[in-house]
Amino acid sequence: MTKERIVRRYVAAFNCGDWDALAALFSPDADIFGVLGAGGLDVAMPIWRMLHEGLAMELHIQAMVSEGDTVAVRYIERGRFVGPFRGHQPTGQGYEINAMEWFVFRDGLIARRWGARDSAAIARQTGMPPG
Repeated sequence: MTKERIVRRYVAAFNCGDWDALAALFSPDADIFGVLGAGGLDVAMPIWRMLHEGLAMELHIQAMVSEGDTVAVRYIERGRFVGPFRGHQPTGQGYEINAMEWFVFRDGLIARRWGARDSAAIARQTGMPPG
């Protein structure tokens, strides 16, 4: 399976909350870096669940570039503040931002992943209090 296809499977699994399928795309010792934390799947998975359940977060691929063992992706990220999130109660308001993720592959699996998104814009659009 190509790296690009694995990234597309990652997006599909994330968007439908298929955590087992998502985990299967990562090497057991994967390093995952994001706005809300860094670590292995044991750190990332609860954060991803929280984003999915609290913000109904969905990723929509806009562009993908691949070179060597690396894939970079630009997304439109959309969501709606539908459940408790980081101590805040939902407002029902939606958001849309640009987001980026960078993947490094080893032996056909994701070995490293970095994510960057504008958390302040999400808070502003959803009516979430700062901090």
